[in-house]
Amino acid sequence: MIKKRAPRNKTIILTPSQEKKYAARSEMDLQKAAQNYTDKIIWADTMEALAQLPEKIVDLMIVDPPYNLTKNFASTTFRQTDVASYQKWLDTWLQQTCRLLKPHASIYICADWRTSIAIPEVAGRYFLLQNRITWEREKGRAAGNNWKNCLEDIWFFTNNAQYTFNLNAVKIQRAVLAPYRTSGGEPKDWREQNGKKIRLTAPSNVWTDITVPFWSMPENTEHPTQKPEKLLAKLILASSNKGDLVFDPFIGSGSTAVTAKKLGRHYLGIEREQKYVALTMKRLEMAEESSSIQGYEDGIFKSRNSISY
Repeated sequence: MIKKRAPRNKTIILTPSQEKKYAARSEMDLQKAAQNYTDKIIWADTMEALAQLPEKIVDLMIVDPPYNLTKNFASTTFRQTDVASYQKWLDTWLQQTCRLLKPHASIYICADWRTSIAIPEVAGRYFLLQNRITWEREKGRAAGNNWKNCLEDIWFFTNNAQYTFNLNAVKIQRAVLAPYRTSGGEPKDWREQNGKKIRLTAPSNVWTDITVPFWSMPENTEHPTQKPEKLLAKLILASSNKGDLVFDPFIGSGSTAVTAKKLGRHYLGIEREQKYVALTMKRLEMAEESSSIQGYEDGIFKSRNSISY
């Protein structure tokens, strides 16, 4: 008996026949991908695809690799190991990405607390460390004998000292608690909108305004580690310009590519699982109809992507 979905459940689910149809729209020929890589999702193993791609094509690389946890990804399982072994695995593919990056390129690498231990040492061999972003993943599960794990990191590297950073594109809208005025009575660094006093502020490296995709959000899929489009939008807007190429070597269900497309950037992604390739192609199709990003409206990041303000 097929369970009926709740009316507000917007999770993207594909039937087996739909999976085959959408996955077939990806690029499976690595030689063709090497010649025509713009706005492509490559259905292949990451290491095999990296070896075929040309040099100096990427403006921004966003990587959400398997964390050092035992986790099922469709037909495969990534197994937790010791830190040294995980670092060795990181190095095998990360060093292969170096030649793909343009001189001014930026790199963001996602991690949980355990994975975070390994990343600076490995990525620091190839790139310049600029910062570490920590964001609240509020869906963390409670533990009976430990602190609830609800934080993740994003390590920010650049290829050299000259790089793109668009501060004004990622300012955050916040409510004003102390609305000061000038001597003439004019608002000082704030404005009134719909009866509320607000200001735009520069973002810090601690983000508490992100909601992880769940069943009532139209971007939600069955991928176990899906990142929110709002989170990716911050990285893409800050560290790339329209027309730039955004690359994700572990594209998963496509959040990086979809967000890049919605923001007027080109994309390139690699994924080996048919299920996730299909979800990515489906979401890219949906992006043709709507370029909206939940929590980002009219060039402004709202205080959360699950509520209107």
